[in-house]
Amino acid sequence: MEILRESIFISSLRSFCRMFFAVSGIFIALVLLTTLYSAIASTGAIEPKTTVTYLPNAKGVRELVPHSSPVVLEIKFHGVIGDPKTLDTSTIQNILLDSRSGLFAHNRVKAILLHMNTPGGTVVDSDNIYQMLKVYKERYKVPVYAYIDGLCASGGVYISSAADKIFAGPASIIGSVGVVIGPFFNVYDTLQKIGIKALTITAGLDKDMLNPTRPWKPGEDASLKAVTSYFYERFVDVVTKARPNLDKDKLISQYGANVFDPVEAQKLGYVDMANATRDEALALLLKEAQIDEARPYQVVELEPKSDLLSAFLTKSPLFTGKVEHSLDTGMPAIRDQFAYLYQPSSSGSK
Repeated sequence: MEILRESIFISSLRSFCRMFFAVSGIFIALVLLTTLYSAIASTGAIEPKTTVTYLPNAKGVRELVPHSSPVVLEIKFHGVIGDPKTLDTSTIQNILLDSRSGLFAHNRVKAILLHMNTPGGTVVDSDNIYQMLKVYKERYKVPVYAYIDGLCASGGVYISSAADKIFAGPASIIGSVGVVIGPFFNVYDTLQKIGIKALTITAGLDKDMLNPTRPWKPGEDASLKAVTSYFYERFVDVVTKARPNLDKDKLISQYGANVFDPVEAQKLGYVDMANATRDEALALLLKEAQIDEARPYQVVELEPKSDLLSAFLTKSPLFTGKVEHSLDTGMPAIRDQFAYLYQPSSSGSK
């Protein structure tokens, strides 16, 4: 029995030591990583926010070429504009910034191809991205073409207005120039029937406009209607100035938020060439950028870099010493509800 008790004690001590040294090792490793991260950050070097993917050229060939060769930057707008993982303002800004440094320093990027397949998205991100592309094009004197490979609706049309020319694939859908906010629901009558009362504490006239738990007052949506009208008028102005063959009066009174096949879209002035291929659009872009297709050039995509370590070190309470508290009311900000977004199930809304 004495031997058994000694064996249990030694075994427990051994397990404790293993666990202690394992935890200590993890802690030391995290401290070293934190120190390394801080050292890198303190050097003043700006790390790229994106990774490089090499894409096929106009002949469908993907190959590495000398680093002195000209570059075409292809930016893919695939999905909802405003998605923080792929298509928000910050992501596109990082792509454009990284295209002027590192491997692409010394003005290597000679042209941009926008590859569109999007139903649109938020007003804020659509406008921001449009503005950034316009500034980039004018500042660095590079042509920008857009190729629609599927859906280019609403915010996609807005962003494509930054392009010098727009090409559409044979299976494309183009259009939906309009603005949507909502829908808003009112559950006051339902709450009354089941005996539930709600209290909202506010300060400021109409701060709780369209509160779903009380009867709505006549005209309380006036400010939202005014902002929606402002965004719509700006949308129409941006598109018609960029697309001179698209009649502004007809866009407002006839085309509206409808969508069109590529052939009809070309007739109406939404695009320059229907039933085109990506390679055709790229070949014409090369000529516009004065890039000799017979000589080496590179087509690249810059994708957001996943920096899990940085996010952990900068946000974890273990290293920041702060615990953040937040209250989710379930009501998204009005700013993020305004959208240039194609909604085919909502008749007349887009």
